[in-house]
Amino acid sequence: MKTLIIAVLALTVGVVIYVVVPSKNSTHMTTRQRILKTFYPLIMKIGKQSGKDTTSSLHSKAPVDFYSLKVTLNDNTIFDFATTKGKKVIIVNTASDCGYTGQYEELEKLYQLKKDSVFIIGFPANDFGNQEKGTDEKIASFCKLNYGLTFPLAKKAVVIKNSQQQEVYKWLSDKKLNGWNDIAPTWNFCKYIIDEEGQLTHFYNSAVNPLGEEMRKGVGVLNSLSPLTPLQKKRGEQKNYSSERKTPNTKQLPPLGD
Repeated sequence: MKTLIIAVLALTVGVVIYVVVPSKNSTHMTTRQRILKTFYPLIMKIGKQSGKDTTSSLHSKAPVDFYSLKVTLNDNTIFDFATTKGKKVIIVNTASDCGYTGQYEELEKLYQLKKDSVFIIGFPANDFGNQEKGTDEKIASFCKLNYGLTFPLAKKAVVIKNSQQQEVYKWLSDKKLNGWNDIAPTWNFCKYIIDEEGQLTHFYNSAVNPLGEEMRKGVGVLNSLSPLTPLQKKRGEQKNYSSERKTPNTKQLPPLGD
């Protein structure tokens, strides 16, 4: 009991210090956001216990061309997905006040390492837990100041299935459009992967680490798995439910690192 009390007190002091004396890189975060960032590794570890986290198909052709889709970005410019031909595309619904918001950092790292072959775009949405209440301007500022985000963000939109669902997410979550998948985001930071030919291949739930084994295999940045770094092991990697596409004559890349 004494040990438990000491552990709780130490945890409380740690949280207070983090909140009252914010780090250099989090001065533009709210108290809630700083706490969530602190506990992000624990949230990821707990999240891996949530059950099946991936759905995949490598054999279904989309009835509606992915490259016909366009989206308005948060700076009001129009982005044409036809410009991503030849690259893998990761589409993720995001939120600033979520326990998984720390994935911004991992997604940005993946983007910086592999942006010659992988395109990432975030879709801010306030569909889960009222965790994205800010304007497009505030969202962009938050992401830039706290995570150094350079991959594009769409205008804030609805990603769940209803009459206001964003057009890209209609395509992602309707098998009559994408060929096989009817799953819409179940929480913030669900990830979809589209291959170099515009075919939807994977859906990952929120608990899948963007730098983890499962996601790296789905994106195809390795033709065989490399050992995880200590931090990735600490955050907890996901059991793989995906079928894999073999890519001949590709060199194994080094671990993505932390």
